[in-house]
Amino acid sequence: MQHYTIIVKKLSKELGFSYCGIAKAAFLDDDARRLEKWLMNGMHGKMQYMENYFDLRVDPTRIVPGAKSVITLLINYFPEQQQSPAAPKIAKYAYGKDYHEVIREKLRDFMVRLQSEVGEINGRGFVDSAPVLERSWAVRSGLGWIGKNGNLLNKQSGSFFFIATLIVDLELEYDDPFAKDFCGSCTRCIDACPTGAIQENKVVNGSKCISYFTIELKDAIIPEEMKGKFNDWMFGCDVCQDVCPWNRFSSPNSNLEFAPIPAILNFNKQDWEDLTEESFKAVFKNSPLKRSKYAGIRRNLKFIE
Repeated sequence: MQHYTIIVKKLSKELGFSYCGIAKAAFLDDDARRLEKWLMNGMHGKMQYMENYFDLRVDPTRIVPGAKSVITLLINYFPEQQQSPAAPKIAKYAYGKDYHEVIREKLRDFMVRLQSEVGEINGRGFVDSAPVLERSWAVRSGLGWIGKNGNLLNKQSGSFFFIATLIVDLELEYDDPFAKDFCGSCTRCIDACPTGAIQENKVVNGSKCISYFTIELKDAIIPEEMKGKFNDWMFGCDVCQDVCPWNRFSSPNSNLEFAPIPAILNFNKQDWEDLTEESFKAVFKNSPLKRSKYAGIRRNLKFIE
């Protein structure tokens, strides 16, 4: 187990991940109760997919039969360059190439190399778009704690990380769970949230989040009661991360694939308004912005006028 664990940690560094933690694959009792309550209270808004595969979300052995270990990997996306203050705002995670594509390739490579080192094993890799409670596994793997804004916070580096998960049927040495909460009495994220989406007890009402409205909501019209609350956020929102004291430890990432697309840094509001659908598809073909599609970006721009 020790030998295999050393191999896993070594591969994570070689593939450019910032942190790697390992937890024993087990049923997530507390998380199951919290998720069920969150869904029952309708905090997922129109994200119906959150209701699917509940049993898979809380039990990794339902995803990978015979699963023994959950490997959590963090990769820094904090950018060195920032947008022009006059431009419609875009969440930092979307500055570069779509992280799903980047990280999925790394996870495939990870599994191939791991199998070549330890022999035939079964496993699956996930990043964000599968029924895996990645932040819960990150805490169980000793990588940080859940902040009041619902994000994973790492004491050394803050919260600007993508989280990837590998579930494998290989027994490994497990890291100690992260047992402390270093948010203390700080309420900066709660106080700063423009729409009041962040509630007490680390509950985030997804149906009130700017990221929900600008990315997840597919309706042609954003509810009028949100007018004037978006603070120029056109795609996603970083307010709760930007005000978090722990993010003073964030450092720029060195992954070329997360380097900002020039248009993200250089476009002003007029450039965005003049953008044609053909140009949008060409410029942002590998960007997370394609998730909102051209029509969604136009809708968001109009809403924040």
